Amino acid sequence: MLEVALRNRTDAIMTEAINESWFHEEGLLLGGWQPEQLAKAIQDIEEGKKEPTPGRIVAALTFSFWTAMFGKDYETLWQTTLHKIGRKPDGKGLRRKDFSGPLAQIRSLRNLIAHHEPVIMWNLPKRYDSMLEMTGWLSPPAAAWCQTHCRFQQVYPAEPIALHQPPKEAKGRGILTE
Repeated sequence: MLEVALRNRTDAIMTEAINESWFHEEGLLLGGWQPEQLAKAIQDIEEGKKEPTPGRIVAALTFSFWTAMFGKDYETLWQTTLHKIGRKPDGKGLRRKDFSGPLAQIRSLRNLIAHHEPVIMWNLPKRYDSMLEMTGWLSPPAAAWCQTHCRFQQVYPAEPIALHQPPKEAKGRGILTE
């Protein structure tokens, strides 16, 4: 849900500030790989025999594309435009750094999960809370939906998961057995 809220809110702010094809603005996308991701999204849409409308392009862009919009290279864009993305519950404005660090960690976690890598050593409750918090900044209704429907807190064990079992002692002899 965070990815959808991040994408939709970023797109809404940029559309309001520029236009619905804001991603085509000369010099807006920094670095080499974001323009490449944009080109790939358009190519994928066209290969699917569809018109690359702004809505389809936005939906086809990757999570890494959206999280990059909160990197240090985009500080000027943050100051002029993206700072309007949301507010904290106390009404205070958000800083780019309120997003950049947590988003980088969540993107790393998401990639590990997608590649079936172990995540057991991560502080998953902290990441879950971070995702809910950012979703709430971007879209309070989406965060409320998550709190009602997401089952992470019900299925994540309250006690840490042991990665190994301690050896058992043979009864009465102090001998370790498997």
